[in-house]
Amino acid sequence: MPRLALALLPLCLASGCASVPGASNAAPATDAPGTASLTLRMGETGRLADNSQLTYVRLVDDSRCAPNVQCVWEGNAEIELRWQPARGTSRALRLHTSPRGGPQSAHLGERSVTLTALERGIAPRATLDIRRTP
Repeated sequence: MPRLALALLPLCLASGCASVPGASNAAPATDAPGTASLTLRMGETGRLADNSQLTYVRLVDDSRCAPNVQCVWEGNAEIELRWQPARGTSRALRLHTSPRGGPQSAHLGERSVTLTALERGIAPRATLDIRRTP
């Protein structure tokens, strides 16, 4: 019996990592008095209130201090996004978790986007704050 359990262990572990093919992209972000929060997984696209789209392309770098470890500084993580306006050319942008690492915000037309949270791991979910700029 233990041999059977050991033989099936890799299969069980691999099935826990499976993804659903053709899974839908993130829900549209909506502007409730000019602000929206959007959480994206790597490769997902969210539609903004102005019909532009924001895609989480990749995790560029993650040098953040590990949980429960004392570090000299908190470190920094950087993600790459692609913004596609409703009309016009797409634009790549990179946002950071630490202001010491680089910009945490960028302007996208009449809105600004700020990286407010980034999970840990090889494909962390990113939470973005979308605000209408005056």
